[in-house]
Amino acid sequence: MDQIVLNTKNLSFRETIHYQDIQIQEHKVNFIVGSSGTGKSTLLRLFNATLMPSGGSIYYREKDIADIDTIELRKEVTLISQSVYLFDASIKENFRQFYEFRGLETPSEQVMLDFLNICCITFALDKDCTTMSGGERQRVYIAIFLSFTPRILMLDEPTSALDQENSHNVIQNILKHCKEKGITVIIVSHDSSLTKEFGEQIITIGKGDK
Repeated sequence: MDQIVLNTKNLSFRETIHYQDIQIQEHKVNFIVGSSGTGKSTLLRLFNATLMPSGGSIYYREKDIADIDTIELRKEVTLISQSVYLFDASIKENFRQFYEFRGLETPSEQVMLDFLNICCITFALDKDCTTMSGGERQRVYIAIFLSFTPRILMLDEPTSALDQENSHNVIQNILKHCKEKGITVIIVSHDSSLTKEFGEQIITIGKGDK
């Protein structure tokens, strides 16, 4: 039986969103779907304590996340949001600064290139991020956070700035890497084709408590 790595009990946010009890299966590709306004993106932020619930509880490996150090939680449960933040600098410098924030040694150039390749980015490391398109910036951002190798990777609309072909290739590569590394994946996406092709567990949430 698949182990439950994240689960919720009577979870609510600001008294406007009430979630059914949710279970995230470890080492699986979990898609969260539902119509706009049902709290899908909010749920990801609740999972890594970016937001705090109004009621109920969230458990990570059977421990209430309220009792877990937030910084340590986010190292293991990493959220890549729709809002891409990159420094006005080269790809290499962005890797360096993000690693510095975590107190980690900057990875080798080959490691950087390997993760960029997973995300279908073929630029040289000295490429200035300010000259990139939205989709290119999004993929560089994903590559950096994927390189941290969290235990759970949460992706909020990871292909929103990509065309259909790039969307498929990028998600396929990311999920292959995560399977190899034993990383649990949670994806919020409006792209039903991605959900149908890659979703191993599909969680549908709706308005109110269903």
